[in-house]
Amino acid sequence: MIDVGCGTGFFSQIIKAQGAEVTALDLSSGMLEVARQKNAAEQYICADMEALPFADQTFNVVFSNLAIQWCSDLSLALTELHRVTKNGGVIVFTTLAKGSLSELSQAWARLDGYSHVNEFLSFEQISASCQPWQHQLLLQTDTLHFPDLARLLNSLKGIGATHLTAGRRGGLMTRQRLHLLESAYPTSANGLELTYQTVFGIIYRD
Repeated sequence: MIDVGCGTGFFSQIIKAQGAEVTALDLSSGMLEVARQKNAAEQYICADMEALPFADQTFNVVFSNLAIQWCSDLSLALTELHRVTKNGGVIVFTTLAKGSLSELSQAWARLDGYSHVNEFLSFEQISASCQPWQHQLLLQTDTLHFPDLARLLNSLKGIGATHLTAGRRGGLMTRQRLHLLESAYPTSANGLELTYQTVFGIIYRD
């Protein structure tokens, strides 16, 4: 199987421990090196998921956790994942849908007038990208709570969204800027909220 957008190899390591032969793929050589140090896979490939360097029907299982939302063309990425899946195999993925990180987007907009957060595709758009194949999708809403903004921003590293801390327009996240962003952040009785609209998907290769 292949873990596409493996990051630090967290899931690769778990899947390998179950006896699977794992190929770990990520666009970041730094992330792959972390995965390699964990001995998370048998093979490590630095490549773009929209142009996979594999022959057709290479893998029985294609797995991708919170990675395809960063693709510039979801339909192209899914077509590539489908191409390298063997007949009878499956693509199992999670991704983020519209409405994710809305509180952070709102805070940045209050601070400097810009969202800084990806325009995630709607559930309907994601579903449309899966239409060429037999598939199942589930949308789940989760709201996480954090005591302060520093810990909230640190949590974003887990989804490969470190660029959201300073914003795409550049500039370091200084202590003063962090304080201003926290002041602009919507609050609740449970602290600072961060909402995820997570799509769980399976695509079947017949």
